[in-house]
Amino acid sequence: MKQSTSYQNKKILVIGLGKSGVNVAKLLVELGAKVIVNDKQVPKDKQPVLELEQLGIKVITGSHPLSLLDEQFDLVVKNPGIFYDNPLVAGFIKRSVPVITDVEVAATIFDGTLIGVTGSNGKTTTTTMITKMLQQQNRLHVFDAGNIGIPISQVVQQTTADDTIVAELSSFQLVGTKTLQPHIAVITNIFSNHLDYHKTRTNYVNAKMKITANQTSSDYLVINWDNDEWQQLSQKTEAQVVPFSRLGKSNQGAYEDNGQLYWRGEKIMAAADVRVVGDHNIENALAAIAVAKLQGVDTRIIVHVLTTFGGVRHRMQFVLESDGRQFYNDSKATDIEATEMALKGFSQPVILLAGGLDRGYTFEKLVPAFKEHVKAVILFGETAGKLADAATQAGIKSIELTKDCMSAVSLAYNDSASGDVILLSPANASWDQFPNFEIRGDKYIEAVEQVTGKKEE
Repeated sequence: MKQSTSYQNKKILVIGLGKSGVNVAKLLVELGAKVIVNDKQVPKDKQPVLELEQLGIKVITGSHPLSLLDEQFDLVVKNPGIFYDNPLVAGFIKRSVPVITDVEVAATIFDGTLIGVTGSNGKTTTTTMITKMLQQQNRLHVFDAGNIGIPISQVVQQTTADDTIVAELSSFQLVGTKTLQPHIAVITNIFSNHLDYHKTRTNYVNAKMKITANQTSSDYLVINWDNDEWQQLSQKTEAQVVPFSRLGKSNQGAYEDNGQLYWRGEKIMAAADVRVVGDHNIENALAAIAVAKLQGVDTRIIVHVLTTFGGVRHRMQFVLESDGRQFYNDSKATDIEATEMALKGFSQPVILLAGGLDRGYTFEKLVPAFKEHVKAVILFGETAGKLADAATQAGIKSIELTKDCMSAVSLAYNDSASGDVILLSPANASWDQFPNFEIRGDKYIEAVEQVTGKKEE
């Protein structure tokens, strides 16, 4: 962490008492700022509040008092998930007070090598693949952080100029950045997500593109080349563009050709040997190969990681097998495209468990994947009815509605046969029933263990 006077004696409001808020507040105090923290909720766990108060930080909980607008703050650092039309946040923006996220704070003081990974889907898996490759090449000084669950504002406090951070960056985090400049930026794909937050797809795409906004010709943009729009977006960067393509649309970076994965003509491995299933994970592997090669990682290490890495928890995670039935946990599939890609990864019949927060869209796009891969659906949450409509269109005969993903497990087990896949891939956010997708996935795994009498592998 480099020494910085950017925040010295600045009065800063941190909105949100989550992990990112607590850690960025501690970091800002260390950098000499005068910090106040505000959270709308009264936290059940008082320990973070006590820790902040011991550092001299004033903590206000239970509401977002608009009186804070009159306190002459120099800067606001907000939790990425808080909407910009929140009255307190909107009030600061109207008063021309800069509103950023903790990623921006971390970027201004990190003097090592930053690799940023964004995209609608595949961020966590790609981030993890890259981190494992770099760690096995260098052994030390490589950290993953960001949206993957470890606040980057926490990690930068223990880093030096010799270290590398591989940061998973969501659109929520990126929209609150101003000077972020990864040496290598990765865009896995861009679909239409989080429009309740960004309001328009243009805003969403622009948020994603902030990962490359400050890159120069000495930096790299690794980008999926299998879509014309993504190719066009690559023209908006000053960085060196490194494409990856599962469909063989470019051989200038990482690509698949005739079932083999290559890096600029060098054969790396067979696509079938990538341990995590699905075409989307081949794309993630290609993105990771590109970054690893740009960073000088040996081919043997790349192959070792891709043939042994079994996936990230809640992202197409193999849970266990029982009586010939394979259970997968893809709770991270919070949008239609993620579930579509998950289904395409299986040749076996799938019993799909899906449903969740209703964001206003319907599910006709899933009909082709339903027709090809799904033998039965068990649906729950606010979108159960809409998903049932799509399943009906696909001609699926077995459609059941239930309370939640836990009760769906026993129904799926009873409806299944040896050789079937039972897949939790909700196609929706979890917030109608669970605080986050991690808890939803954990509850699913608990139910699988209870029904089968086996433990997660």
